[in-house]
Amino acid sequence: MDNEKLKLSALGIQCLATFCISFLASQTGFICAWPSYTVENFQSNTTILNRPMNSVDISLLGGLPNLGGLVVTPFCGYLFNTLGRKYATIMFGLPYMLAWIIVAITKSVPMILIAMTIGGIGIAGQNVSLIFIAEIAHDSVRGGLTACSASGYFLGILISYILGGYLNYYQVVYTHLILSVVCVAALFLLEESPIYLVLVGKEEEAAKAIAFYNQVDVTSKRVTIEIRKIKIQLDPRLEKILENGKDAGLSEELLKIKLGDVVETHKESSWKIFKKSKSSKRALTAVLIVIALTVMMGAVVLQVYAETLFKEAVPLMSSNLCAIFLAVDFTLASVVCVLVIDKFGRKRLLAVTSALSGVCTLLLATQLQLHWAPHWFTVLLIYLYTFIYTVGCAVIPFVLAAEVFLPEVRGFCNSIAMGFVWVVNFITLFIFNPVVDNYGLVPVFYFFSAVCFLGTVYAILKLPETKGLSADAIQSLFLK
Repeated sequence: MDNEKLKLSALGIQCLATFCISFLASQTGFICAWPSYTVENFQSNTTILNRPMNSVDISLLGGLPNLGGLVVTPFCGYLFNTLGRKYATIMFGLPYMLAWIIVAITKSVPMILIAMTIGGIGIAGQNVSLIFIAEIAHDSVRGGLTACSASGYFLGILISYILGGYLNYYQVVYTHLILSVVCVAALFLLEESPIYLVLVGKEEEAAKAIAFYNQVDVTSKRVTIEIRKIKIQLDPRLEKILENGKDAGLSEELLKIKLGDVVETHKESSWKIFKKSKSSKRALTAVLIVIALTVMMGAVVLQVYAETLFKEAVPLMSSNLCAIFLAVDFTLASVVCVLVIDKFGRKRLLAVTSALSGVCTLLLATQLQLHWAPHWFTVLLIYLYTFIYTVGCAVIPFVLAAEVFLPEVRGFCNSIAMGFVWVVNFITLFIFNPVVDNYGLVPVFYFFSAVCFLGTVYAILKLPETKGLSADAIQSLFLK
C-alpha cells in the first residue's frame, strides 16, 4: 500500500487482521511444543495411549510435522494463487483442527503420528500466509506486521508449555482444538487481499477490500490511487521500464492507468514469469542466501542442546520451567522485532543482530572450552543469544520473502523459500549432530560465530534496504 500517511483506524484494522493471520502461527507453536511435554507420558508403562511409544515412535512424533510441511510446501504457492490469499490461509487452518480432533479421539500410536503429520500440512501453509499480511499492510508498517507472525508462533509455544505444566492431557488437547476452531472462524471475517483481487480481474471487490483495510469510502481518491499502484505492479512493462533506468512511479505511460481500465497482465505461469524476471531471480537469490546464513547461525542446534546445558547449569530447575522461560525470551524478542523493524530497516537490523549473535556464540564457545565463568553465565548467554537472534536474524528472512517479489511470482517464490528453510534446517541437524558427537559443541559454536559475522558482512555489502518501499520500488533495487 502507498506511502500516504496511515490513519489510526486503518492501522487498527490492519493490526486486527494481522492478529487473525498470525494466530495461525500460534497453531504451529502448539503443534511444535506439544510433543516435548507429552513424550514422558507416551513412553511410560502407564501411558494414556494403547501402548508405550518406542524410540522410533518418539523420533517420528517430533519429525513427522516437518515431513508433512516439506511435502506440501511446493504446492502452497499454487494454492495461494488459485484459491486466493484469504481462502488458502483458511484451508491451511483446517489441518490443525483435524490433527487435534484425531488426538482427542484416539489412543492409537499410529493415529497420533498421522495427526502430527497432518499438523505439518498446516505449518507449510502458515509460513506462506505471510504474503497475505504483506499485501494488506501499509508500506510504513509492513515489516512490523509481517514480523507479528513470529510473535504468534512463539506465543503459541509459550501458551502450550504453560498449558502442559498445569492442565491434564485431555484438557490441553481440547484447549488446542478450541483455539484452532477460533482461529479459522476469525479468518472468515477478513477481506481478501486487494492485490490478489486485481490479479484475477475482480476490481470492484479489490476496491472494497482497499476501503476496508484503509478505513475509507470505496469511492475515495485513496482507493483509486491504490488500484493504480497495484496495476502498475502487475503491468508486464514494469520490469523493462526499471531495467532502462526509469522509475515506474514517474513513467507517464503507466501513470495514465485509471480505475476501471483494463490492463494487460501476465498470461503465463508463475514459473515462466519468474524465468524472464531478472529482479525476481536476484531477489530470490538474496532471500535464499539470507535463509542459509541465518539457519547456519546455530539457533536450531542450540535449541536441541539447550536442555542439556540448562541441566548442567541449573540442575534443580524443572525442564518445563526452563522451556517456559526460553519461550518467554523468544516471545519478548519477537515483539521487540515488530516494534523496531520498520524503524531501523531490514538491512541494518540483520547486520547488527548477526554481529551481536556472533559475539554471543563466540563467548559460548570459549565458555564451553575454557569454563572461564560460572555455569549460570552459560544460561545467561543462551538467553541473550536467543533474544538477539530472534529480534532480527530469525524473522527478517520471512519478512523479505513476503515483500520482495512481484505479485505474480510471490506465491511461487515463497514456496521455494519456505521449502529451502525445511531443507537447510534438516541438513543443519543432520550434519551437526554427528559433528557434536565426535568433536563436541566447542568447534560447532566457533563455526556458528563465523557464520554470524559472515551474515553481517553480507547484510552490509549486498542486501538492499526494502523498508517502506512498494513492490515496484523494491524491484528497481534488485536491478541495480
